[in-house]
Amino acid sequence: MNKTFNAKAQDVERSWYIVDATDLTLGRMASQIATILRGKHKPIFTQHIDCGDFVIVVNAEKIHVTGNKRDDKMYHRHSGYPGGLTSMNLGQMLDKYPDRVITLAVKRMLPKSNLGRLMLKKLKVYAGPDHPHRAQDPQVLEIE
Repeated sequence: MNKTFNAKAQDVERSWYIVDATDLTLGRMASQIATILRGKHKPIFTQHIDCGDFVIVVNAEKIHVTGNKRDDKMYHRHSGYPGGLTSMNLGQMLDKYPDRVITLAVKRMLPKSNLGRLMLKKLKVYAGPDHPHRAQDPQVLEIE
């Protein structure tokens, strides 16, 4: 009789991947990064265990979006006080906080639980081409 395999936290081996976001479409890139962070690309994937890998994204300011999203897509945040709603479109967000655009896109594709927040901590996003993770020897991740 075959038994279902469930990964344990100590069984998971983590790798590091690097993604160059230059001219990559935001949503397609974010969905593939979310898959890597969850660990769904591994044969030992278990839903209730964080078995994903680390992902480094460089050149976040050079992403590509289709259509009129640069002007039409809005990001909202609220301070919690009356009248505290602040809105920015994607173009303004890319100019001011290019790393947050990718982080938010990936965050919204992960589980909305403690496990999803743990997975998001393995995502490192940088606006330019430099990153401080050279010692981890990241592998280049090709995204279509």
